[in-house]
Amino acid sequence: MNKKNYKDIFMMRAIQLAKIGLGFTYPNPMVGCVIERNGFVISEGWHYKNGMNHAEVEAINKIKNKHLLIDSTLYVTLEPCIHFGKTPPCVDLIIKNNIPRVVIGIKDPSDKVKGLGIKKLKEFGIEIIENVLKNKCRNLNKRFFTFHEKNRPYIILKWAQSYDGFIDKKYRKKKIWISSIYSRQLTHKWRSEENSILVGRKTVLNDNPKLNVRDWFGKNPIRIFFDKKLKIPSNYFILDKSQPTIVFTEKNKKNEINTEYIHISFDREILKNMIYILYQKKIQSMIVEGGKKILESFIKENIWDECRIFICNVLLKKGLKAPEIGGKVLKIMDLDQDQLFYKNFYDE
Repeated sequence: MNKKNYKDIFMMRAIQLAKIGLGFTYPNPMVGCVIERNGFVISEGWHYKNGMNHAEVEAINKIKNKHLLIDSTLYVTLEPCIHFGKTPPCVDLIIKNNIPRVVIGIKDPSDKVKGLGIKKLKEFGIEIIENVLKNKCRNLNKRFFTFHEKNRPYIILKWAQSYDGFIDKKYRKKKIWISSIYSRQLTHKWRSEENSILVGRKTVLNDNPKLNVRDWFGKNPIRIFFDKKLKIPSNYFILDKSQPTIVFTEKNKKNEINTEYIHISFDREILKNMIYILYQKKIQSMIVEGGKKILESFIKENIWDECRIFICNVLLKKGLKAPEIGGKVLKIMDLDQDQLFYKNFYDE
């Protein structure tokens, strides 16, 4: 095994560990850590939840005989932090324990770190190896990187469409399900992984959705929707105060328990203005579940990062046509009778 593969294997393990924190670490990134000595893993750790120990601290604290650390190598998916937050800086603990070598997947893009952690470690004579599995480590924290580099949330578009390309019947008296029960459960898992969820006013009126994670576990996302004239009835689930909710409106209304009303101009810049407000509120990710008009607005403005489309084994023959979207197909999955297409945005 060559040295390059040696590093890759330990970093890949650190990435696997980091993923355990998906949906729990916000506003912190997901981070995994492996400590290796003489080719063997002697400790592991990951950042499980915001407010708890960072991955490096978890891994170092598990080692009772700290003498083992003086000839070990620490692998971490993201540059160690240098600032005081809810926990002390990780670089200080690494220095204190005389760890001679640190392998880093990718630099931290946030202003509080941004190379400063690496700089301090080098100042104390610690050998630094950077950019090991850099792309994988970046993708691990795609939400975190998008937020800090593009000053907006990471945006996921999602919809289900019939085999013949419709997302809804033109006229219906009650909600219809196009996708399978397994696809719907997966959608609830996705909701638990994101900070917020957005739907349009017509979707609220037609479907009266709860937009929670009742078919999964984890934290409910912040519900977001537009209601220009505040016409959504107060008895609808989306206004039941059961989870944080943001309503964008042109009206002025006082906030209520778990419900914030934000005045916004409904002009051509509404989407960009809304996204900037979410950035100011430090919302790092958003899943957009429809309807057609709002999905097409994001597509038209090229403001999206990822798209997840269920192609379902149902023929509607007529109705509301599904949005058309470009992008690069990353993978296709079979889910019962549905097919799931994952797409990424790219400049064609």
